[in-house]
Amino acid sequence: MAAGTGAFAAALLWQTAVPDLDLPRVDPHTYFEQGELERIERFRTVTRGLWAAWIALELVVLAALVWKARTLAAQVKRFARGRVRTGVGVGLIAVLAVWGARLPVAGVWHWWERRYGLSRQSYPAWLGDQAISAGVRAALVSLAVAGAIALAVRLGPRWWVAGAPALVAVAILFVLAQPLVIQPLFNRFEPLADRSLAARIETTADRMGVDLERVDVADASRRTTAGNAYVAGIGPTRRVVLYDTILDGRFRDDEVVAISAHELAHVARRHLWKGLAWFALLAVPGLYLIARVTEPRGGLRDPALVPLALLFALALFLATLPLQNAVSRRYEAEADWLALEATGDAAAAVELDRRLVRSSLGDPDPPAWTKLFLATHPSALDRIAMAEAFRAREAR
Repeated sequence: MAAGTGAFAAALLWQTAVPDLDLPRVDPHTYFEQGELERIERFRTVTRGLWAAWIALELVVLAALVWKARTLAAQVKRFARGRVRTGVGVGLIAVLAVWGARLPVAGVWHWWERRYGLSRQSYPAWLGDQAISAGVRAALVSLAVAGAIALAVRLGPRWWVAGAPALVAVAILFVLAQPLVIQPLFNRFEPLADRSLAARIETTADRMGVDLERVDVADASRRTTAGNAYVAGIGPTRRVVLYDTILDGRFRDDEVVAISAHELAHVARRHLWKGLAWFALLAVPGLYLIARVTEPRGGLRDPALVPLALLFALALFLATLPLQNAVSRRYEAEADWLALEATGDAAAAVELDRRLVRSSLGDPDPPAWTKLFLATHPSALDRIAMAEAFRAREAR
């Protein structure tokens, strides 16, 4: 019954407003120079390897902590009273151990981006960002571990029944608070100063049925040369944010309107809420499986099993990553299509995709395995093909 309900909900969430399209075959050399493609491939070959090393290190560190979990929990228990505090202490050590192990890889990644002109950030500033990110992750892991152990102590093996809705509630609160609490840790935000451009974006929002109070601009140029935009928050905290790198003269106003329309489409189609619904669908079986794995060893009532729970949670994340990315690409494609309908400007969409590739060194046609595990967005060639299909459809 539960599985059938979940499958039905997933089928509903999978649906989008994108019509069946006969997408043309796009030759990357039509839109990008050979030298550009070779430079992108050199850059991305290294970053893909760094990503694999990043994940491998996290798996190895957590596996080592599982092996030494009893000793670790006994040491933490000397300073922390009670199961919950001991479990949180073990969880914090796991977060810090993973962070420390991955930091050299992240450092190489930062050096590589600086070498290719993507990063403008100094090494001390970059390290500060890394520390802040680790702090946020530590806080979230501490909250999750404390809640899971408290529920396991009270409810026993069926702690996951209450844990799943609690986890979803925390996820909703996190998305709600992100623009107010998390993002200001990394960027400063100001309203879009160009009133003419802001008026065009507001007109597009009205056309899409989105209530838009303002468009914010993030000072992303302190860190990167890449152009980007995003939508964050839900309900009263919702905002559309443009990187200031989009406004530095490399992108025309029509392209800024196009990328804004894409973000507004996420709002119009409630993609953040749908993402939370997918999270809920995965949280229930995910916590159930964590409970099943830990219960034969005493369950999460035992703080020594926190590393095992974290390792298994990472394994579940990796196992579901192709599905997560497929859903994300599907919603991104829907946002692309609705943006085309709202602006009617396929030429601006094509040029936007070209400039985004150049500014971020994104692979316009990545390998299949990359799409499975790394691609949250359609490739640039797929997006250009959609824009060309829209142009052909409108010309009929």
